[in-house]
Amino acid sequence: MDLDTQNHLVMLRQLLLHRQRELSSDVHAAELERQQAEPVGMQEVFDQKDAASYLQSAEVDTAQERLERDELAAIDAALQRLDNGSYGDCVDCGNPIPLPRLMVQPGALRCAACQSAHEGGRAQRP
Repeated sequence: MDLDTQNHLVMLRQLLLHRQRELSSDVHAAELERQQAEPVGMQEVFDQKDAASYLQSAEVDTAQERLERDELAAIDAALQRLDNGSYGDCVDCGNPIPLPRLMVQPGALRCAACQSAHEGGRAQRP
């Protein structure tokens, strides 16, 4: 791995744990808001424009919550990789993921080249 010292691992773990706490709080708050708002929100819908706006807002909220849950799962997996010693190694090529990439995206599974190839392959699927 391209990490010079144990200090980098400690710093990256702290980044992951901080983001994990943020996302957990956001997801929990969104769940509570949805539980409390849905019955009231539907009662407040008076016309088709209101209904369309409400549904669009609900779809955006659901998509945002899904993204947050996906990121939370990626962070949990990164913390497991930290614990088992495989953190910072690209899952595709096995090469070390450079520290600057891990600082920006501590949950990264792949080096930039493999991530680009992975996304390109996904874009080409029918």
